[in-house]
Amino acid sequence: MTPEAAIAQAKKGALLPVYLVTGAEQWLRDQVVAELRAAALGGGVAAFNEDKFTAGEADVDKVISAARTVPMMASRRFVLVRSAERWDASGAGDDDDGKRESPIDRLMRYVTEPVDSTCLVIVATKVDGRRKLATVAKKEGFVVQCEPLDSRKLTAWIVAQCRSRGHAIDHDVAELLGEIAGPDMACLGDAVERLSLFVGAGAAITEAAVAECVARVRTADTWALVDAVGARDLGAASRLLSEVYDARDRGLPLLGAVAWSIRQLARFQAGMEAGMGQDEAAKAAGVYPPFRARELAQKLKAFRPRELERWLLVLAETDVALKSSRRPADAILYDMLTRMCGR
Repeated sequence: MTPEAAIAQAKKGALLPVYLVTGAEQWLRDQVVAELRAAALGGGVAAFNEDKFTAGEADVDKVISAARTVPMMASRRFVLVRSAERWDASGAGDDDDGKRESPIDRLMRYVTEPVDSTCLVIVATKVDGRRKLATVAKKEGFVVQCEPLDSRKLTAWIVAQCRSRGHAIDHDVAELLGEIAGPDMACLGDAVERLSLFVGAGAAITEAAVAECVARVRTADTWALVDAVGARDLGAASRLLSEVYDARDRGLPLLGAVAWSIRQLARFQAGMEAGMGQDEAAKAAGVYPPFRARELAQKLKAFRPRELERWLLVLAETDVALKSSRRPADAILYDMLTRMCGR
């Protein structure tokens, strides 16, 4: 089950008695849990009908007891277990002789015969797929997979988040926002919220708003940097770098914006090589205004075959260096420009 499907179930009030919410994307897990909680406790007294536990700090039998408790002045109870992967890794139970079944297996007994008046939500970053809980959850359809989104799905998610707040946003602006703010959905959610407040009710979220509110990186500067590197003008590229580099963020938003520009060019080039017309290739690259197609076609004249692929490799290596190396970030970015300008 996707997070969107679980949230849709919650909004309709059609809750399952058990949910296993797993995955590395914490923001999505938190959103699913919040919606399930709101649906389960809606109309009831939360203080009487809610229990929260953390695996490893609470005994599994207390969880099961809470799940079997009858709701008070409400139609449903909500029981939450966080960090269930601790039980998954704990092996045997509490006895020193290790003969008791593991807490996750004891919890499985309840899962096979749950109480319909309780919504039990088990949250884990990851559950061993060999566990019966994992296999049954997948088979019965109560596992909610909250994994990080790839770049295309992330762009669509940003567009949906903006629209849900009443704002239009172009596809390429959403893609740019994803590159600048990074793949962490909590950071992206915060960025969309700030943009919504910045532009005001009903206004479109534009490239200028992103540059003003999220990061001081304008696409005009980004394309100028790309043009300078394409012309093998290291001096001009270095001057542009010094003008737009911000030491507070180690240049990561700038790198993201450059990567976004190069990927647009690479996708446009691939479309042209596949026999598409300029407008069709631009649309396939995520670039919609027709005049942009002519701009990209003109820019491509400066590049040799396979040049953009080499650049993308350099950008990926630079991203790793910025996030892991102790070298000054501006020195790493200058090395990037040197490599991109080289033949």
